Amino acid sequence: MLETGVRQVRVAMSMVFGRRLNVRAVERLVADALATLEEFGSLGDDVDELADGPFADPDDRRDLQNRALQRTVRRLAELSPFYRERLAGVYLEGLTVETLTRIPVTRKADLIERPTDFLCSSPYLATQTTGTTGRPVQIWVSRYEMELWPALIALSMVLRGDLRPSDRMQINMSSRATAAVQEDVEVCRLANASCHVAGQIPAEESVDHLLGRYGTPPTLLTGNPSYLGQMVTAARQRGYGPDDFAVRAVYAGGEMLSRALSDALRDTFGAQDVNDTFGMTELLPVGGRTCSHRHLHMDPNMGYIEVLDLETGEPAAPGRLGELTVTPYYPYRECMPVLRYNTGDVVRTLDGEPECELKAVPAVSQILGKAGLLHRTAEGVVTPRDVLEALDGTPGLPWPLRHSARVGQDGRLHVEVASREVTAAEVTKRLLARDIDADVTVLPLSEEDAARRFPLRCDLLEHTFTRSHA
Repeated sequence: MLETGVRQVRVAMSMVFGRRLNVRAVERLVADALATLEEFGSLGDDVDELADGPFADPDDRRDLQNRALQRTVRRLAELSPFYRERLAGVYLEGLTVETLTRIPVTRKADLIERPTDFLCSSPYLATQTTGTTGRPVQIWVSRYEMELWPALIALSMVLRGDLRPSDRMQINMSSRATAAVQEDVEVCRLANASCHVAGQIPAEESVDHLLGRYGTPPTLLTGNPSYLGQMVTAARQRGYGPDDFAVRAVYAGGEMLSRALSDALRDTFGAQDVNDTFGMTELLPVGGRTCSHRHLHMDPNMGYIEVLDLETGEPAAPGRLGELTVTPYYPYRECMPVLRYNTGDVVRTLDGEPECELKAVPAVSQILGKAGLLHRTAEGVVTPRDVLEALDGTPGLPWPLRHSARVGQDGRLHVEVASREVTAAEVTKRLLARDIDADVTVLPLSEEDAARRFPLRCDLLEHTFTRSHA
């Protein structure tokens, strides 16, 4: 127990002073937590404080943010050619969260145009974004990062009881997301849990794996919402229900997860928890999780989170729409770090303090869509999530929902939906129930044609992973 306490202090002090963390010490903390669970069956009453890190208290957070930003920006100015230019003339020692807004945001186009100018340490592994929202970005990570991130995530998940040695995780993510897949595999290894990297194979085959037909039935499932929707559809078409699966939790990310699909994942696979997570390859290990009140809570310990008003570019006032902008702190991000990275994801700031189980962690609304895809109608702004929540789960519209929306010259929203089973009148009624006035067109497309017209992440199939049943 004394050794565990020493390790906890060492890790906490590294976080406070911004020194490189001892990865092995973090890994041993995971092992300590597992040993405590095995011996006592519980980690104690103060586990939530340990899981949220030493800066969950708002009074400590502001000092952490200023010091972490100063430390991160000084390093960028010294080591990154891109930021050396961008930060010229900026007084770095006195940087605060208030003066940070004087620095221009970094955008995806900057990473694409000048990738090597962002490097600050020796690269170890190259990964990339999936490219479903545009040209993919290649991201380099160091060996330290590849070892640190899974250790931190494993520690958090074990402390919260989200991952147990008895668990088996089925990973249904595209192999393009190299870092994310590798991270999940390492997290399971550190927690003494098993995993199966299924990839994005045909959904019917993933359902077979989930049934345990090729081995131990998985208890955890992770994937993009559109692919998980395909699995729900495939399972229901074959008559399967919650009693046929051993799944206790689902982790969905990379796309917007609707309430209807979240409920369907519970009802179909029997999952007690469906976790709507936020993460980007460019921002690892900074991420967010959604509470029962459907707020997105962003980790304040590993990065600084801003919401920039869509109209002014300044910090968004309460209740306003804005773009999520993130700065990962050093020493959690060292190889190809970004400063004030504008994700393009739109959220709404909360009007008042949250009252939920994660209220100690800063929160915004769920992701509402990309800024470039907001629908500015004559009646007001309609977000992609507004349309998704209205239509997802409509009888006759199988998951995943394939659709598009745009604003016409008449100022109205025009929605196209791929289906052979619903009418335009039925879709219009669903939208009107959410106060969305739209001109609706239903396209009776085949599955192949619908995928070509309305591509989603589930379409990144990996046929080389498919088991032959011939």
